[in-house]
Amino acid sequence: MGKYKKLLNQILIGSSDTNIEFQSLCILLEKMNFSRRVKGDHYIFFRDGVEEIINIQPAGNKAKPYQVKQIRNIILKYNMGDTDV
Repeated sequence: MGKYKKLLNQILIGSSDTNIEFQSLCILLEKMNFSRRVKGDHYIFFRDGVEEIINIQPAGNKAKPYQVKQIRNIILKYNMGDTDV
C-alpha cells in the first residue's frame, strides 16, 4: 500500500486527525484531482462535481484537526474513499 493510500485510510478512520502532515494532505488532495490555489497561508482546493471548497491552513507542519475532519466528511459525502492514489 502506497504512502498516500495509507494517508487516505488514516483520514477515513479518523483516529489521528491531530497527526496529519499538512504537505502530505495537500499532495493527497491533488492526487484526488483537486486543483489548488494559494493565497497567503490559505490553501484553497476545489474540484468539478464537488460543491464545497476546501480552505486549509497549516499549524506548524501539521494540518488542523477540524479541517481534516471537514475533508473526511467531503470524501465520504462524494464517495471518494476508494480513489486510486
